[in-house]
Amino acid sequence: MIDIEKVLLVAVMHDKSNEEQFYYSLNELEALAKTAEGQVVDTIIQKRPTPHRAFYVGEGKLEEIKEKLEEHEIEVVITNEELSGGQIRNLQEQLDVRVIDRSQLILDIFAARARTKEGKLQVELAQYTYMLPRLHGQGTDLSRLGAGIGTRGPGETKLESDRRHIRRRMDDIKKRLEQVVNQRDQYRGNRKKQQLFQIAVVGYTNAGKSTLFNSLTKSDSLYEDKLFATLDPLSRRMKLPSNLEVLLTDTVGFIQDLPTALIAAFRSTLEEVKEADIILHVIDVAAPNKDEHEQTVYRLLSELDADQIPMLTVYNKKDLIDDADFVPGSHPYLLISALDEQDIRNVKIETEALIKQQWTYFSGFVPEHESTKLAKIRQYTILEKEEYQESRLAYRVEGFVDPNHAIMKEIKEFHQE
Repeated sequence: MIDIEKVLLVAVMHDKSNEEQFYYSLNELEALAKTAEGQVVDTIIQKRPTPHRAFYVGEGKLEEIKEKLEEHEIEVVITNEELSGGQIRNLQEQLDVRVIDRSQLILDIFAARARTKEGKLQVELAQYTYMLPRLHGQGTDLSRLGAGIGTRGPGETKLESDRRHIRRRMDDIKKRLEQVVNQRDQYRGNRKKQQLFQIAVVGYTNAGKSTLFNSLTKSDSLYEDKLFATLDPLSRRMKLPSNLEVLLTDTVGFIQDLPTALIAAFRSTLEEVKEADIILHVIDVAAPNKDEHEQTVYRLLSELDADQIPMLTVYNKKDLIDDADFVPGSHPYLLISALDEQDIRNVKIETEALIKQQWTYFSGFVPEHESTKLAKIRQYTILEKEEYQESRLAYRVEGFVDPNHAIMKEIKEFHQE
């Protein structure tokens, strides 16, 4: 059984803060702490022009924090913004408990949830990248405290080692990751040879991506009401109404203020998005900040050079809102519940319609003795009509095809009407 640690959240609302955004960010921090198996006992907010250079909060507020820690026997303090190594060290000396910031908390959740060898290596590299410049702020804490929120991953002895040792370890991880990435590229190349149409499911964390993925592919990948339930990219085949088989990939959830080290480290997960022919963007329509979620995903897709890929926006969790009040922020779109069978069918129909917009219309006749060609057409195109015409001893076919697919060679040889 996992020990639930008592957590105090600390945030500074400074001059640059948008109040609504600030409070949403704070709610998100609470959800992150819960995902890391922490129990948020209280939240302390201070309004000041800028964060304190030495302590993040002012010295008067620091005394209030000390009283809260003692009163509730709190074990961890988590700040809503990134801290410098000096701020971490100063706070830990003053408070005598573990102090971590938002970025370290996210890294910690990733460390706990990475499943594949590649995922684990990437998290470790991200943690080292993040912690190396802050190393002088970590020493006393890591030698004194052995486990808990913010300590998963590299561990005490590695982080207490000298910087050269850590840099050597980082170089070693990068080499091992290169090998894994090369294997992934080979796998991706094989998929391209098979010329399967690729669809990536993206969205803000906890929007219901994995639930939708499971419903579309009838698989049982992990989905739960926690942030970052999915970390490692997961791909499954999906059949569309025309029987065209496509490849669907679930991806890690996007989040505001994702640590830069983590965006770099999870390059391979995000590479899956860049390879997609279509993106399904899932949005929790009931989230209080759904518009900010939407913009966060668009911004990150733009940073990945994936913002030109055709997209279907799927507003999920419609059962939690009043349909009459719903105004979509993007088109084309669907309003669905990922657990409703008819809604799932509608997602497949709309996805197929989007594919047809990218593909080329074809029609013609396939002689009955060329049945292998007909089988390929059924497999690799969206076949809308297929009827046998006895007078011609041939099948009349029409539908849509990817103009760059190898099957085009056979379609160009069609006997036209």
